[in-house]
Amino acid sequence: MDNTSRPEFRGAGRSLEVLRAEAHDELRTLIELRCRAGEDPWDVIPELPTVDEHVVISLRADSFGHAAAGSSSGLGLDDELEFLRGIALWHPELSRAVWSLMGRLEDVGRRP
Repeated sequence: MDNTSRPEFRGAGRSLEVLRAEAHDELRTLIELRCRAGEDPWDVIPELPTVDEHVVISLRADSFGHAAAGSSSGLGLDDELEFLRGIALWHPELSRAVWSLMGRLEDVGRRP
Protein backbone atom coordinates (compact mmCIF):
# COMPACT_ATOMS: atom_id res chain seq x y z
CA MET A 1 0.00 0.00 0.00
CA ASP A 2 1.56 3.35 -0.96
CA ASN A 3 1.47 6.51 1.17
CA THR A 4 -1.28 8.12 -0.93
CA SER A 5 -3.79 5.43 0.00
CA ARG A 6 -2.70 5.07 3.63
CA PRO A 7 -5.48 6.18 5.99
CA GLU A 8 -4.64 8.87 8.50
CA PHE A 9 -6.22 9.51 11.87
CA ARG A 10 -8.12 12.81 11.71
CA GLY A 11 -9.42 13.09 15.26
CA ALA A 12 -12.43 11.78 17.09
CA GLY A 13 -14.55 14.90 17.33
CA ARG A 14 -14.69 14.52 21.12
CA SER A 15 -12.36 15.62 23.90
CA LEU A 16 -9.95 13.17 25.46
CA GLU A 17 -11.78 13.55 28.79
CA VAL A 18 -15.02 12.39 27.16
CA LEU A 19 -13.26 9.51 25.39
CA ARG A 20 -11.67 8.39 28.66
CA ALA A 21 -14.98 8.62 30.54
CA GLU A 22 -16.69 6.52 27.86
CA ALA A 23 -13.88 3.95 27.95
CA HIS A 24 -14.01 3.80 31.75
CA ASP A 25 -17.77 3.20 31.67
CA GLU A 26 -17.43 0.48 29.01
CA LEU A 27 -14.68 -1.30 30.94
CA ARG A 28 -16.61 -1.04 34.22
CA THR A 29 -19.67 -2.53 32.52
CA LEU A 30 -17.61 -5.34 30.99
CA ILE A 31 -16.09 -6.18 34.38
CA GLU A 32 -19.54 -6.24 35.98
CA LEU A 33 -21.00 -8.47 33.24
CA ARG A 34 -18.17 -10.96 33.39
CA CYS A 35 -18.23 -11.09 37.19
CA ARG A 36 -22.01 -11.60 37.22
CA ALA A 37 -21.40 -14.48 34.81
CA GLY A 38 -19.27 -16.10 37.50
CA GLU A 39 -15.76 -15.04 36.50
CA ASP A 40 -13.33 -14.00 39.22
CA PRO A 41 -12.44 -10.27 39.12
CA TRP A 42 -8.80 -11.19 39.76
CA ASP A 43 -8.86 -13.12 36.48
CA VAL A 44 -10.96 -10.61 34.51
CA ILE A 45 -9.21 -7.32 35.23
CA PRO A 46 -5.65 -8.24 34.12
CA GLU A 47 -7.01 -9.42 30.75
CA LEU A 48 -8.60 -6.05 29.97
CA PRO A 49 -6.92 -3.08 28.31
CA THR A 50 -6.22 0.05 30.33
CA VAL A 51 -8.62 2.96 29.93
CA ASP A 52 -6.21 4.70 27.52
CA GLU A 53 -5.64 1.49 25.53
CA HIS A 54 -9.41 1.11 25.25
CA VAL A 55 -9.62 4.70 23.97
CA VAL A 56 -7.01 3.93 21.29
CA ILE A 57 -8.78 0.69 20.32
CA SER A 58 -12.10 2.55 20.09
CA LEU A 59 -10.60 5.39 18.02
CA ARG A 60 -9.15 2.84 15.61
CA ALA A 61 -12.45 0.96 15.35
CA ASP A 62 -14.41 4.20 14.84
CA SER A 63 -12.00 5.37 12.16
CA PHE A 64 -12.47 2.20 10.15
CA GLY A 65 -16.22 2.00 10.77
CA HIS A 66 -16.02 -1.30 12.60
CA ALA A 67 -18.46 -2.17 15.34
CA ALA A 68 -15.98 -4.66 16.76
CA ALA A 69 -12.68 -3.28 17.96
CA GLY A 70 -10.86 -6.44 16.93
CA SER A 71 -12.04 -6.27 13.33
CA SER A 72 -9.45 -6.25 10.60
CA SER A 73 -8.74 -2.90 8.97
CA GLY A 74 -7.34 -4.55 5.87
CA LEU A 75 -4.05 -2.74 6.49
CA GLY A 76 -0.67 -4.37 6.57
CA LEU A 77 1.32 -4.26 9.80
CA ASP A 78 3.39 -1.21 8.75
CA ASP A 79 0.29 0.79 7.80
CA GLU A 80 -1.50 -0.27 10.98
CA LEU A 81 1.47 0.90 13.07
CA GLU A 82 1.61 4.18 11.15
CA PHE A 83 -2.11 4.74 11.79
CA LEU A 84 -1.59 4.18 15.51
CA ARG A 85 1.33 6.64 15.47
CA GLY A 86 -1.10 9.17 14.03
CA ILE A 87 -3.35 8.69 17.06
CA ALA A 88 -0.36 9.33 19.34
CA LEU A 89 0.49 12.50 17.41
CA TRP A 90 -3.11 13.72 17.61
CA HIS A 91 -3.42 12.83 21.33
CA PRO A 92 0.10 12.84 22.89
CA GLU A 93 -1.44 11.83 26.23
CA LEU A 94 -2.24 8.45 24.66
CA SER A 95 1.35 7.81 23.51
CA ARG A 96 2.09 5.23 26.20
CA ALA A 97 -1.07 3.27 25.34
CA VAL A 98 -0.32 3.52 21.60
CA TRP A 99 3.23 2.22 22.09
CA SER A 100 1.94 -0.64 24.24
CA LEU A 101 -0.57 -1.68 21.58
CA MET A 102 2.02 -1.28 18.82
CA GLY A 103 4.34 -3.62 20.69
CA ARG A 104 1.60 -6.23 20.90
CA LEU A 105 0.82 -5.87 17.20
CA GLU A 106 4.48 -6.29 16.30
CA ASP A 107 4.69 -9.41 18.48
CA VAL A 108 1.64 -10.91 16.76
CA GLY A 109 3.00 -9.89 13.35
CA ARG A 110 6.21 -11.83 13.96
CA ARG A 111 4.46 -15.09 14.83
CA PRO A 112 4.67 -17.80 12.18
